[in-house]
Amino acid sequence: MAACLYIACRQEEKPRTIKEICSVANGATKKDIGRAKDFIQKQLGLENDPSIQDMCTISAGDFMRRFCSSLGMNNQAVKAAEEVVEKIGELDIRRSPISIAAAIIYMITQLSEEKRLLRDIYLATGVAESTIRNSYKDLYPYASTVIPEWFAKDKDLKTLYSS
Repeated sequence: MAACLYIACRQEEKPRTIKEICSVANGATKKDIGRAKDFIQKQLGLENDPSIQDMCTISAGDFMRRFCSSLGMNNQAVKAAEEVVEKIGELDIRRSPISIAAAIIYMITQLSEEKRLLRDIYLATGVAESTIRNSYKDLYPYASTVIPEWFAKDKDLKTLYSS
């Protein structure tokens, strides 16, 4: 059932992380859900269906609004985070979309008046604090090009720490 829920969420373009599905799946593991998803696709003859293959492609933007809402971020910060996601998509950042979303949220909240701790972002996203920190380090060199100027000026960007 968890695999069906996972597939349905993706097909309806409301993706959920495997961790989120596991949390409501009465003990199902990521491995269990992955295997069941593959089995369902095979039984339905969908393993080579392009629409199912596209279903597996997710981006940081798929999670951004929900994660920001969970943190109670204001509209300006959410809009800035969404703009950063669009610009980051053009770069070759080799991190999972969920890790990128968490790092962007951390970066944006550090530039806003509503700062959030790594722990808060971990609780909202399910991404480990160390992973958020490492993803942030990967994004930091691009901060001046991806953060909207209307949200933060160069002098504000200097307040971000690099490590």
